[in-house]
Amino acid sequence: MAVYDRKKNKMEFLLDTVNLEEIKTYAEIIPISGITSNPSIVKKEEPIEFFQHMRAIRNIIGQDKSLHVQVVAADYDGILADAEAILKNIDDKVFVKVPVSSDGLKAIRVLKEHGVSVTATAIYTKMQAYLAIAAGADYLAPYYNRMENLNIDPKEVIREVAKEIERTGSRSKILAASFKNVDQVNAALEAGAQASTVGVDVMAQAFEMPSISKAVADFISDWESIYGEHSTIADL
Repeated sequence: MAVYDRKKNKMEFLLDTVNLEEIKTYAEIIPISGITSNPSIVKKEEPIEFFQHMRAIRNIIGQDKSLHVQVVAADYDGILADAEAILKNIDDKVFVKVPVSSDGLKAIRVLKEHGVSVTATAIYTKMQAYLAIAAGADYLAPYYNRMENLNIDPKEVIREVAKEIERTGSRSKILAASFKNVDQVNAALEAGAQASTVGVDVMAQAFEMPSISKAVADFISDWESIYGEHSTIADL
């Protein structure tokens, strides 16, 4: 959901969904900077024509926003073949998501040598992230909630990875992922994550606090007590 752009000093927000209506809706609410996806997210929308659907997402978000699409193959040759198909059938600006396994890291190095934008994903450990930084990955996607479920401290991982990015002057960005609630997103950002991608279910939680609705209702009530029921500033 969020990325810190060093040059523009601007926070970016990404959505973790491929649902076209959700993307259209939230693109009008928040200043999203991109869309992330993986095979499990794609499964929620089945059946779809994969490449056509991804191109439809690109048409919604435009060329100036990032689209992250994950490979399915687990072996080195298969990862490169998947990456080639993604870039050929969607567009060459896609960030190819590659899990940081031994074969995945090998593929990341080759993809970066060819100028491909890469998101290193399925990160659970600092060492995975350090290796992905060294390989030149553009984004690093640590799995926050999944790490917690494995008794791995995601905040410590993010803090140390952020330090390594700063120490080395790397252009890699931490794209924290896998959240079940807003508190986890906040914790990831406060630990130093330069980015997080959030599903719309978690995003909706940010607006569901009852106090927000009550505050709005109180403001309306006070205004109408002065200027009449159902009146607004535009009616003056």
